[in-house]
Amino acid sequence: MQTMQRNIGSLLLENPIILAPMAGITSLPYRRIMKSFGAALVHTEMISANGLIREGRKTRELLITSRDEEPLAIQLFGDDPQVLAKAASMVADDGALLDINMGCPVKKVVRSGAGSALLQTPGRIGEILDAVRPIYKKPLTIKIRSGWDQGSINFLEIGRIAQEAGVDAITLHPRTRTQGFAGHANWQHIGELKSALNIPVFGSGDIFEADDAIKMLQETGCDGVMIGRGGYGNPWLIRDILRLIQGETICRTERSETYQVVRQHLQLHMELFGERKALFEMRKHLCWYAKGLNGSSQFRARLQRIDTCAELTKLTKDFFLEPAG
Repeated sequence: MQTMQRNIGSLLLENPIILAPMAGITSLPYRRIMKSFGAALVHTEMISANGLIREGRKTRELLITSRDEEPLAIQLFGDDPQVLAKAASMVADDGALLDINMGCPVKKVVRSGAGSALLQTPGRIGEILDAVRPIYKKPLTIKIRSGWDQGSINFLEIGRIAQEAGVDAITLHPRTRTQGFAGHANWQHIGELKSALNIPVFGSGDIFEADDAIKMLQETGCDGVMIGRGGYGNPWLIRDILRLIQGETICRTERSETYQVVRQHLQLHMELFGERKALFEMRKHLCWYAKGLNGSSQFRARLQRIDTCAELTKLTKDFFLEPAG
Protein backbone atom coordinates (compact mmCIF):
# COMPACT_ATOMS: atom_id res chain seq x y z
CA MET A 1 0.00 0.00 0.00
CA GLN A 2 1.15 3.52 -0.74
CA THR A 3 0.30 6.70 1.16
CA MET A 4 -2.35 8.60 -0.78
CA GLN A 5 -3.58 12.16 -0.54
CA ARG A 6 -7.22 12.50 0.36
CA ASN A 7 -9.62 15.40 0.38
CA ILE A 8 -12.45 16.31 2.72
CA GLY A 9 -14.09 18.99 0.64
CA SER A 10 -11.39 21.62 0.12
CA LEU A 11 -9.14 20.17 2.83
CA LEU A 12 -6.23 18.05 1.61
CA LEU A 13 -5.05 15.33 4.01
CA GLU A 14 -1.47 14.07 3.87
CA ASN A 15 -2.40 10.53 4.88
CA PRO A 16 -5.45 8.48 5.91
CA ILE A 17 -5.05 8.69 9.69
CA ILE A 18 -7.31 10.92 11.79
CA LEU A 19 -7.33 11.42 15.56
CA ALA A 20 -10.81 11.03 17.02
CA PRO A 21 -12.49 13.71 19.14
CA MET A 22 -12.59 12.42 22.74
CA ALA A 23 -14.00 14.28 25.72
CA GLY A 24 -11.42 14.70 28.47
CA ILE A 25 -8.65 13.33 26.24
CA THR A 26 -7.99 15.36 23.10
CA SER A 27 -6.91 18.62 24.68
CA LEU A 28 -4.21 20.61 22.91
CA PRO A 29 -1.20 18.84 24.53
CA TYR A 30 -2.50 15.40 23.53
CA ARG A 31 -3.32 16.59 20.01
CA ARG A 32 0.16 18.05 19.57
CA ILE A 33 1.74 14.76 20.60
CA MET A 34 -0.42 12.74 18.22
CA LYS A 35 0.14 15.22 15.41
CA SER A 36 3.90 14.92 15.86
CA PHE A 37 3.60 11.19 15.18
CA GLY A 38 1.89 11.79 11.86
CA ALA A 39 -1.87 12.20 12.32
CA ALA A 40 -3.19 13.99 9.22
CA LEU A 41 -6.08 15.59 11.11
CA VAL A 42 -6.76 16.03 14.82
CA HIS A 43 -10.07 16.86 16.52
CA THR A 44 -10.87 18.93 19.57
CA GLU A 45 -12.79 17.44 22.43
CA MET A 46 -16.57 17.52 22.02
CA ILE A 47 -17.72 21.12 22.43
CA SER A 48 -21.23 21.93 23.59
CA ALA A 49 -23.03 24.19 21.11
CA ASN A 50 -25.16 25.49 23.97
CA GLY A 51 -22.09 26.22 26.08
CA LEU A 52 -20.41 27.98 23.20
CA ILE A 53 -23.22 30.42 22.45
CA ARG A 54 -23.43 31.27 26.15
CA GLU A 55 -19.75 32.24 25.88
CA GLY A 56 -18.66 30.05 28.74
CA ARG A 57 -14.95 30.49 29.44
CA LYS A 58 -14.35 26.76 29.87
CA THR A 59 -16.03 26.07 26.56
CA ARG A 60 -13.82 28.59 24.74
CA GLU A 61 -10.74 26.99 26.34
CA LEU A 62 -11.44 23.87 24.31
CA LEU A 63 -10.71 25.90 21.17
CA ILE A 64 -7.17 26.86 22.17
CA THR A 65 -4.89 25.75 19.36
CA SER A 66 -1.32 25.86 18.08
CA ARG A 67 0.01 26.11 14.53
CA ASP A 68 1.90 22.84 14.84
CA GLU A 69 -1.33 20.86 15.11
CA GLU A 70 -2.90 22.21 11.90
CA PRO A 71 -5.21 21.25 10.35
CA LEU A 72 -7.56 21.21 13.32
CA ALA A 73 -11.11 19.86 13.24
CA ILE A 74 -13.64 21.24 15.72
CA GLN A 75 -16.40 18.96 16.97
CA LEU A 76 -19.71 20.31 18.24
CA PHE A 77 -22.58 18.49 19.87
CA GLY A 78 -26.16 19.55 20.41
CA ASP A 79 -29.71 18.79 19.32
CA ASP A 80 -31.14 22.17 18.27
CA PRO A 81 -30.59 23.06 14.59
CA GLN A 82 -30.54 26.82 15.20
CA VAL A 83 -28.24 26.58 18.21
CA LEU A 84 -25.82 24.40 16.24
CA ALA A 85 -25.97 26.82 13.29
CA LYS A 86 -25.13 29.75 15.55
CA ALA A 87 -22.31 27.81 17.21
CA ALA A 88 -20.97 26.84 13.77
CA SER A 89 -20.82 30.49 12.79
CA MET A 90 -18.89 31.24 15.98
CA VAL A 91 -16.15 28.71 15.19
CA ALA A 92 -15.88 29.58 11.50
CA ASP A 93 -12.41 31.08 12.00
CA ASP A 94 -11.16 28.62 14.61
CA GLY A 95 -10.29 25.53 12.61
CA ALA A 96 -10.11 23.94 9.18
CA LEU A 97 -13.15 21.68 9.53
CA LEU A 98 -16.33 21.27 11.57
CA ASP A 99 -17.62 17.90 12.73
CA ILE A 100 -21.00 17.36 14.38
CA ASN A 101 -21.17 14.51 16.87
CA MET A 102 -24.10 12.19 16.25
CA GLY A 103 -22.65 9.08 17.84
CA CYS A 104 -21.57 9.75 21.43
CA PRO A 105 -23.14 7.08 23.70
CA VAL A 106 -22.51 8.85 27.03
CA LYS A 107 -25.71 9.10 29.08
CA LYS A 108 -25.34 12.79 29.90
CA VAL A 109 -25.06 13.66 26.20
CA VAL A 110 -27.86 11.30 25.16
CA ARG A 111 -30.24 12.65 27.80
CA SER A 112 -29.83 16.11 26.28
CA GLY A 113 -31.00 14.75 22.92
CA ALA A 114 -27.54 15.05 21.36
CA GLY A 115 -24.91 12.51 20.30
CA SER A 116 -26.28 9.08 19.47
CA ALA A 117 -29.77 10.12 20.61
CA LEU A 118 -30.06 11.77 17.19
CA LEU A 119 -29.83 8.36 15.53
CA GLN A 120 -33.41 7.78 16.66
CA THR A 121 -34.65 10.79 14.66
CA PRO A 122 -33.08 10.89 11.18
CA GLY A 123 -35.39 13.78 10.28
CA ARG A 124 -33.83 15.84 13.06
CA ILE A 125 -30.40 15.09 11.66
CA GLY A 126 -31.55 16.44 8.32
CA GLU A 127 -32.86 19.60 9.98
CA ILE A 128 -29.55 20.15 11.77
CA LEU A 129 -27.48 19.74 8.62
CA ASP A 130 -29.83 21.92 6.59
CA ALA A 131 -29.37 24.66 9.21
CA VAL A 132 -25.58 24.33 9.57
CA ARG A 133 -24.50 23.76 5.98
CA PRO A 134 -25.48 27.20 4.60
CA ILE A 135 -23.78 28.89 7.57
CA TYR A 136 -20.51 26.97 7.64
CA LYS A 137 -18.50 27.31 4.43
CA LYS A 138 -15.51 25.11 5.32
CA PRO A 139 -15.57 21.30 5.17
CA LEU A 140 -18.40 19.80 7.25
CA THR A 141 -18.44 16.22 8.55
CA ILE A 142 -20.45 14.08 10.95
CA LYS A 143 -19.58 11.12 13.16
CA ILE A 144 -22.21 8.44 13.73
CA ARG A 145 -22.78 4.91 14.96
CA SER A 146 -24.54 2.09 13.17
CA GLY A 147 -27.81 2.84 14.93
CA TRP A 148 -29.46 3.14 18.32
CA ASP A 149 -29.74 -0.62 18.86
CA GLN A 150 -29.71 -3.85 16.87
CA GLY A 151 -33.35 -3.34 15.98
CA SER A 152 -32.76 0.09 14.46
CA ILE A 153 -29.62 -0.10 12.32
CA ASN A 154 -29.95 3.00 10.11
CA PHE A 155 -26.45 4.19 9.23
CA LEU A 156 -27.19 3.92 5.49
CA GLU A 157 -30.26 6.14 5.80
CA ILE A 158 -28.36 8.72 7.83
CA GLY A 159 -25.42 8.58 5.44
CA ARG A 160 -27.69 9.40 2.52
CA ILE A 161 -29.34 12.25 4.44
CA ALA A 162 -25.90 13.68 5.25
CA GLN A 163 -24.66 13.42 1.68
CA GLU A 164 -27.81 15.07 0.32
CA ALA A 165 -27.43 17.90 2.85
CA GLY A 166 -23.94 18.66 1.56
CA VAL A 167 -21.78 17.01 4.21
CA ASP A 168 -18.23 16.48 2.92
CA ALA A 169 -17.39 13.24 4.75
CA ILE A 170 -18.73 10.88 7.38
CA THR A 171 -17.08 8.74 10.06
CA LEU A 172 -18.79 5.54 11.16
CA HIS A 173 -18.11 3.71 14.40
CA PRO A 174 -19.93 0.48 13.61
CA ARG A 175 -21.40 -0.25 17.00
CA THR A 176 -24.86 0.67 18.22
CA ARG A 177 -25.45 3.11 21.04
CA THR A 178 -26.69 0.31 23.31
CA GLN A 179 -23.43 -1.61 22.72
CA GLY A 180 -21.33 1.23 24.06
CA PHE A 181 -17.80 -0.07 23.54
CA ALA A 182 -18.65 -3.70 24.26
CA GLY A 183 -18.35 -6.54 21.78
CA HIS A 184 -16.78 -6.04 18.39
CA ALA A 185 -17.19 -3.24 15.88
CA ASN A 186 -18.92 -4.52 12.75
CA TRP A 187 -16.52 -3.32 10.07
CA GLN A 188 -18.83 -4.67 7.39
CA HIS A 189 -21.05 -1.64 8.02
CA ILE A 190 -18.16 0.65 7.07
CA GLY A 191 -17.78 -1.12 3.74
CA GLU A 192 -21.52 -0.92 3.09
CA LEU A 193 -21.57 2.81 3.80
CA LYS A 194 -18.55 3.39 1.57
CA SER A 195 -20.27 1.55 -1.27
CA ALA A 196 -23.49 3.53 -0.83
CA LEU A 197 -22.04 7.05 -0.76
CA ASN A 198 -19.96 9.27 -3.03
CA ILE A 199 -18.38 11.27 -0.22
CA PRO A 200 -15.37 10.03 1.81
CA VAL A 201 -16.11 7.52 4.56
CA PHE A 202 -13.78 7.05 7.51
CA GLY A 203 -13.79 3.99 9.73
CA SER A 204 -13.53 3.90 13.50
CA GLY A 205 -13.57 1.14 16.09
CA ASP A 206 -11.21 -1.56 17.38
CA ILE A 207 -7.97 -0.19 15.95
CA PHE A 208 -5.46 -1.11 18.65
CA GLU A 209 -2.58 -2.40 16.52
CA ALA A 210 -1.14 -1.09 13.27
CA ASP A 211 -2.29 -4.27 11.52
CA ASP A 212 -5.88 -3.46 12.54
CA ALA A 213 -5.79 -0.22 10.56
CA ILE A 214 -4.38 -1.89 7.46
CA LYS A 215 -7.00 -4.62 7.73
CA MET A 216 -9.81 -2.06 8.02
CA LEU A 217 -8.58 -0.12 5.00
CA GLN A 218 -8.30 -3.27 2.92
CA GLU A 219 -11.54 -4.94 4.03
CA THR A 220 -13.84 -1.94 3.89
CA GLY A 221 -12.32 0.27 1.19
CA CYS A 222 -12.77 3.24 3.55
CA ASP A 223 -10.90 6.45 2.84
CA GLY A 224 -9.12 6.55 6.18
CA VAL A 225 -9.14 5.39 9.77
CA MET A 226 -9.95 7.29 12.94
CA ILE A 227 -7.82 6.47 15.98
CA GLY A 228 -9.58 6.58 19.35
CA ARG A 229 -8.93 4.42 22.40
CA GLY A 230 -6.11 2.60 20.64
CA GLY A 231 -4.04 5.76 20.84
CA TYR A 232 -4.24 6.09 24.63
CA GLY A 233 -0.61 6.25 25.75
CA ASN A 234 0.40 4.96 22.34
CA PRO A 235 1.15 7.65 19.73
CA TRP A 236 3.48 5.09 18.15
CA LEU A 237 0.34 3.43 16.76
CA ILE A 238 0.08 6.25 14.21
CA ARG A 239 3.75 6.01 13.29
CA ASP A 240 3.48 2.25 12.86
CA ILE A 241 0.37 2.45 10.66
CA LEU A 242 2.16 4.89 8.39
CA ARG A 243 5.18 2.62 8.21
CA LEU A 244 3.05 -0.35 7.19
CA ILE A 245 1.25 1.75 4.56
CA GLN A 246 4.65 2.70 3.13
CA GLY A 247 5.82 -0.93 3.12
CA GLU A 248 8.26 -0.45 5.98
CA THR A 249 8.76 -2.59 9.07
CA ILE A 250 7.65 -1.68 12.58
CA CYS A 251 10.34 -1.01 15.17
CA ARG A 252 10.07 -1.78 18.86
CA THR A 253 9.62 1.30 21.04
CA GLU A 254 12.31 1.57 23.70
CA ARG A 255 11.41 2.56 27.23
CA SER A 256 13.69 5.59 27.04
CA GLU A 257 11.83 6.76 23.93
CA THR A 258 8.55 6.47 25.80
CA TYR A 259 10.02 8.64 28.54
CA GLN A 260 10.94 11.39 26.09
CA VAL A 261 7.35 11.53 24.83
CA VAL A 262 5.94 11.38 28.35
CA ARG A 263 8.20 14.23 29.43
CA GLN A 264 7.11 16.34 26.46
CA HIS A 265 3.42 15.58 27.10
CA LEU A 266 3.74 16.54 30.76
CA GLN A 267 5.61 19.74 29.93
CA LEU A 268 3.01 20.79 27.35
CA HIS A 269 0.26 20.14 29.87
CA MET A 270 1.94 22.19 32.61
CA GLU A 271 2.67 25.09 30.25
CA LEU A 272 -0.92 25.32 29.04
CA PHE A 273 -2.98 24.40 32.09
CA GLY A 274 -0.72 24.91 35.08
CA GLU A 275 0.57 22.41 37.62
CA ARG A 276 -2.71 21.66 39.41
CA LYS A 277 -4.62 20.61 36.30
CA ALA A 278 -1.58 18.85 34.86
CA LEU A 279 -1.19 16.81 38.05
CA PHE A 280 -4.83 15.76 37.94
CA GLU A 281 -5.20 15.07 34.22
CA MET A 282 -1.81 13.54 33.44
CA ARG A 283 -2.36 10.66 35.85
CA LYS A 284 -4.61 8.83 33.37
CA HIS A 285 -2.21 9.47 30.47
CA LEU A 286 0.75 8.23 32.50
CA CYS A 287 -1.12 5.06 33.43
CA TRP A 288 -1.71 4.44 29.73
CA TYR A 289 1.92 5.13 28.81
CA ALA A 290 3.03 2.67 31.49
CA LYS A 291 0.66 -0.12 30.46
CA GLY A 292 2.47 -3.41 29.94
CA LEU A 293 5.79 -2.20 31.25
CA ASN A 294 7.68 -3.80 34.12
CA GLY A 295 6.63 -2.31 37.45
CA SER A 296 3.57 -0.54 36.02
CA SER A 297 1.19 -1.61 38.81
CA GLN A 298 3.45 -0.09 41.51
CA PHE A 299 3.88 3.02 39.35
CA ARG A 300 0.12 3.48 39.02
CA ALA A 301 -0.36 3.07 42.76
CA ARG A 302 2.29 5.69 43.54
CA LEU A 303 0.78 8.09 41.01
CA GLN A 304 -2.36 8.39 43.12
CA ARG A 305 -0.33 9.55 46.13
CA ILE A 306 1.60 12.29 44.32
CA ASP A 307 0.78 15.86 45.40
CA THR A 308 3.07 18.03 43.25
CA CYS A 309 4.29 18.13 39.67
CA ALA A 310 7.86 18.02 40.94
CA GLU A 311 7.14 14.65 42.55
CA LEU A 312 5.29 13.55 39.43
CA THR A 313 8.23 14.48 37.20
CA LYS A 314 10.70 12.58 39.40
CA LEU A 315 8.49 9.50 39.71
CA THR A 316 8.00 9.44 35.95
CA LYS A 317 11.71 9.76 35.22
CA ASP A 318 12.63 7.08 37.75
CA PHE A 319 10.03 4.68 36.38
CA PHE A 320 10.78 5.00 32.68
CA LEU A 321 14.57 5.41 32.88
CA GLU A 322 15.35 3.16 35.85
CA PRO A 323 12.86 0.28 35.54
CA ALA A 324 12.57 -2.05 38.48
CA GLY A 325 13.41 -5.67 37.92
